[in-house]
Amino acid sequence: MKFLRQFSIILSVSFLGELLHAAIPLPVPASVYGLGLMLTALCTGVLKVKQVKETADFLIEIMPVMFIPAAVGLLDAWPQLQPIWIPIALITLFTTIIVMAVTGRVTQYMIRKKTSSESKRNKDTVHFISAKTDTEDDRHERNSY
Repeated sequence: MKFLRQFSIILSVSFLGELLHAAIPLPVPASVYGLGLMLTALCTGVLKVKQVKETADFLIEIMPVMFIPAAVGLLDAWPQLQPIWIPIALITLFTTIIVMAVTGRVTQYMIRKKTSSESKRNKDTVHFISAKTDTEDDRHERNSY
């Protein structure tokens, strides 16, 4: 019953994405609207992760199976794709490499930024503690005369 409820929630959000797609005249797929609505609902607390987690995990696990119909469709469209398959393959290869490189660079930048901000915060804390200790030592020296 829990899976049915969670799946109903996910389908409802997807349906709302379909309604937005029909209502808003932008070239944005309905699935993108649905994902945006799901993200907004999760971030605002309207939906809790535990309300959809198990079904979402299941859908992610079976995602490769969902590509089978698309692959069969490509095989069915082979006569139209045959004259242009080399440019499509090259474009796919190069864009995949570019996406991987940009993703890696952004990730490295974010990790470095996080590491430097943590080390700066730790350095400021150490400096604050040592300055406070020096002040206490100075007071102690003045009181001992």
